Amino acid sequence: MENITIYCDGACSGNPGPGGFGCIIKKGDKEEEFSGGELLTTNNRMELLSAITALGKIPRHSKITVVSDSQYLVKGMTEWISGWKMKGWVNSKKEPVKNKDLWLKLINLSKKHSIKWEWVRGHEGHKENERCDYLARMYTKKLSSYKKNKT
Repeated sequence: MENITIYCDGACSGNPGPGGFGCIIKKGDKEEEFSGGELLTTNNRMELLSAITALGKIPRHSKITVVSDSQYLVKGMTEWISGWKMKGWVNSKKEPVKNKDLWLKLINLSKKHSIKWEWVRGHEGHKENERCDYLARMYTKKLSSYKKNKT
Protein backbone atom coordinates (compact mmCIF):
# COMPACT_ATOMS: atom_id res chain seq x y z
CA MET A 1 0.00 0.00 0.00
CA GLU A 2 1.34 3.40 -1.02
CA ASN A 3 1.92 6.13 1.62
CA ILE A 4 0.73 9.52 0.40
CA THR A 5 0.42 12.95 1.99
CA ILE A 6 -2.10 15.46 0.69
CA TYR A 7 -1.91 19.13 1.60
CA CYS A 8 -4.93 21.26 0.76
CA ASP A 9 -6.35 24.73 1.19
CA GLY A 10 -9.13 26.94 -0.13
CA ALA A 11 -9.70 30.68 -0.46
CA CYS A 12 -12.49 33.02 -1.44
CA SER A 13 -12.77 36.71 -2.29
CA GLY A 14 -16.07 37.56 -0.65
CA ASN A 15 -18.10 34.78 0.84
CA PRO A 16 -19.73 33.98 -1.53
CA GLY A 17 -17.52 35.22 -4.33
CA PRO A 18 -14.78 34.00 -6.64
CA GLY A 19 -12.87 31.22 -4.95
CA GLY A 20 -9.93 28.94 -5.50
CA PHE A 21 -8.26 25.90 -4.04
CA GLY A 22 -4.77 24.48 -4.07
CA CYS A 23 -3.53 21.01 -3.23
CA ILE A 24 -0.26 19.12 -3.21
CA ILE A 25 0.04 15.35 -3.45
CA LYS A 26 3.33 13.90 -2.13
CA LYS A 27 4.33 10.33 -2.93
CA GLY A 28 7.83 9.65 -1.68
CA ASP A 29 10.05 12.28 -3.28
CA LYS A 30 7.49 13.09 -6.03
CA GLU A 31 5.16 16.03 -5.68
CA GLU A 32 2.24 17.24 -7.82
CA GLU A 33 0.29 20.48 -7.48
CA PHE A 34 -3.29 21.19 -8.56
CA SER A 35 -5.52 24.22 -8.38
CA GLY A 36 -8.96 25.25 -9.52
CA GLY A 37 -11.97 27.22 -8.43
CA GLU A 38 -15.41 28.61 -9.09
CA LEU A 39 -16.74 32.08 -9.90
CA LEU A 40 -19.39 32.08 -7.17
CA THR A 41 -18.59 29.94 -4.16
CA THR A 42 -17.63 29.97 -0.48
CA ASN A 43 -14.38 29.36 1.35
CA ASN A 44 -15.74 26.16 2.90
CA ARG A 45 -16.70 24.76 -0.50
CA MET A 46 -13.17 25.43 -1.74
CA GLU A 47 -11.66 23.70 1.31
CA LEU A 48 -13.75 20.60 0.54
CA LEU A 49 -13.12 20.76 -3.20
CA SER A 50 -9.38 20.84 -2.58
CA ALA A 51 -9.50 17.53 -0.70
CA ILE A 52 -11.95 16.04 -3.23
CA THR A 53 -9.70 16.99 -6.13
CA ALA A 54 -6.59 15.51 -4.53
CA LEU A 55 -8.29 12.26 -3.44
CA GLY A 56 -9.76 11.91 -6.92
CA LYS A 57 -6.22 11.80 -8.34
CA ILE A 58 -5.31 8.69 -6.34
CA PRO A 59 -6.73 5.61 -8.09
CA ARG A 60 -5.43 2.77 -5.89
CA HIS A 61 -6.11 2.00 -2.24
CA SER A 62 -3.51 3.99 -0.33
CA LYS A 63 -2.58 5.06 3.17
CA ILE A 64 -3.15 8.83 3.09
CA THR A 65 -2.61 11.69 5.48
CA VAL A 66 -4.67 14.76 4.55
CA VAL A 67 -3.21 17.94 6.04
CA SER A 68 -5.37 21.06 6.12
CA ASP A 69 -5.73 24.31 8.05
CA SER A 70 -9.52 23.96 7.76
CA GLN A 71 -11.15 22.77 10.96
CA TYR A 72 -14.38 22.60 8.95
CA LEU A 73 -12.83 19.92 6.73
CA VAL A 74 -10.92 18.02 9.42
CA LYS A 75 -13.60 18.08 12.13
CA GLY A 76 -16.27 17.42 9.53
CA MET A 77 -14.57 14.18 8.50
CA THR A 78 -13.44 13.09 11.98
CA GLU A 79 -16.17 14.30 14.34
CA TRP A 80 -19.32 15.65 12.73
CA ILE A 81 -20.06 13.44 9.73
CA SER A 82 -21.38 10.42 11.62
CA GLY A 83 -23.85 12.62 13.51
CA TRP A 84 -24.97 14.34 10.33
CA LYS A 85 -25.65 10.98 8.70
CA MET A 86 -27.56 9.67 11.73
CA LYS A 87 -29.70 12.83 11.87
CA GLY A 88 -30.50 12.80 8.14
CA TRP A 89 -27.98 15.51 7.24
CA VAL A 90 -29.24 18.01 9.81
CA ASN A 91 -26.71 19.86 11.98
CA SER A 92 -26.79 20.68 15.71
CA LYS A 93 -28.85 23.81 14.95
CA LYS A 94 -31.49 21.59 13.29
CA GLU A 95 -30.62 23.10 9.88
CA PRO A 96 -29.66 21.21 6.71
CA VAL A 97 -25.91 20.58 6.54
CA LYS A 98 -24.31 23.00 4.09
CA ASN A 99 -22.31 21.56 1.20
CA LYS A 100 -23.92 18.13 1.51
CA ASP A 101 -23.13 17.46 -2.16
CA LEU A 102 -19.40 17.88 -1.52
CA TRP A 103 -19.46 15.97 1.78
CA LEU A 104 -21.05 13.02 -0.04
CA LYS A 105 -18.34 13.12 -2.74
CA LEU A 106 -15.66 13.28 -0.06
CA ILE A 107 -17.15 10.32 1.82
CA ASN A 108 -17.34 8.29 -1.39
CA LEU A 109 -13.72 9.05 -2.35
CA SER A 110 -12.53 8.31 1.20
CA LYS A 111 -14.01 4.80 1.26
CA LYS A 112 -11.25 3.29 -0.88
CA HIS A 113 -8.40 4.62 1.25
CA SER A 114 -7.09 4.51 4.79
CA ILE A 115 -7.10 8.22 5.70
CA LYS A 116 -5.76 10.20 8.64
CA TRP A 117 -7.10 13.77 8.79
CA GLU A 118 -4.63 16.25 10.31
CA TRP A 119 -5.20 19.91 11.16
CA VAL A 120 -2.38 22.49 11.06
CA ARG A 121 -2.61 26.14 12.02
CA GLY A 122 -2.77 28.28 8.90
CA HIS A 123 -0.36 31.10 8.11
CA GLU A 124 2.22 29.79 10.56
CA GLY A 125 5.01 29.04 8.10
CA HIS A 126 4.09 25.43 7.26
CA LYS A 127 5.75 25.14 3.83
CA GLU A 128 3.17 23.03 2.02
CA ASN A 129 0.19 24.76 3.65
CA GLU A 130 1.59 28.14 2.58
CA ARG A 131 2.06 26.85 -0.97
CA CYS A 132 -1.53 25.55 -1.12
CA ASP A 133 -2.77 28.89 0.20
CA TYR A 134 -0.78 30.66 -2.51
CA LEU A 135 -2.23 28.41 -5.24
CA ALA A 136 -5.76 28.99 -3.91
CA ARG A 137 -5.32 32.78 -3.72
CA MET A 138 -3.80 32.96 -7.21
CA TYR A 139 -6.74 31.06 -8.69
CA THR A 140 -9.13 33.33 -6.80
CA LYS A 141 -7.38 36.38 -8.25
CA LYS A 142 -7.55 34.86 -11.73
CA LEU A 143 -11.32 34.37 -11.38
CA SER A 144 -11.77 37.84 -9.87
CA SER A 145 -10.01 39.37 -12.90
CA TYR A 146 -12.10 37.27 -15.24
CA LYS A 147 -15.30 38.37 -13.49
CA LYS A 148 -14.29 42.07 -13.69
CA ASN A 149 -13.49 41.76 -17.40
CA LYS A 150 -16.87 40.13 -18.09
CA THR A 151 -18.87 43.00 -16.52
